Amino acid sequence: MEDKHQLKQVYNEKGETVSPVLPEETKNFLIDIDGTICDDVPNEEPERMATCLPYPDALKILNKWYDEGHIITFFTSRTEEHREITETWLQKHGFKYHGMLMGKPRGGNYHWIDNHIVKATRFKGKFTDLVVKTKKIEVFER
Repeated sequence: MEDKHQLKQVYNEKGETVSPVLPEETKNFLIDIDGTICDDVPNEEPERMATCLPYPDALKILNKWYDEGHIITFFTSRTEEHREITETWLQKHGFKYHGMLMGKPRGGNYHWIDNHIVKATRFKGKFTDLVVKTKKIEVFER
């Protein structure tokens, strides 16, 4: 079976190698935790991190995406000191994932700038399969 996470080599217009990419059919999901897969628990109340319940639709969809071969990485504003309680909680509730990045900047209003294509989806209360819609976005002027 082909490894869906096998990176493909990419070259720029000069023929130089640049950062490799995943196959087009594999998505690299970065998923927030608080307010996205469970209730919003602030870092100042870590005792609640162990007892909050996951959103059932989030667990179902994220594990489906994992089983389909996509990469699931949690990207959270929780700090490194919250890593153990967070990993225990994710395992207890059966979340499948590949990694977790701690220390996402707090405060929202994110504007991600990257040399790779970035797609953003704002969570508004329910996980479902994704659908394609056209929206107005900000881009750099050429």
